[in-house]
Amino acid sequence: MKITVTDAAQQQIEKSRAETNTPDLPLRIAIKAQPNGGFHYLMGFDDTMDTTDTKLEESNIIVDEASEPLVDGMTLDFVEIDGKMEFIFINPNDPTQKPPATD
Repeated sequence: MKITVTDAAQQQIEKSRAETNTPDLPLRIAIKAQPNGGFHYLMGFDDTMDTTDTKLEESNIIVDEASEPLVDGMTLDFVEIDGKMEFIFINPNDPTQKPPATD
């Protein structure tokens, strides 16, 4: 499983850790499939780890077993959208993010 975290996202994650005084807690990322086929992304600092979770040591991220195949190949970025800074998930596994088929 591979998740790419951009420099901008990593900086914001570290800033959030400092602001919440949780410097050692891993960031949990989870995906819930929606009825329309799209994905709902969840993330937050988590001090619990299940035996079926996977931890990515290089980025201090944990992912639950059900989300693991859905996050593989995903990129987490932190960008400006309409004047606001937001985390975005660029995910080739998310059917709502795939470009339309061309003839």
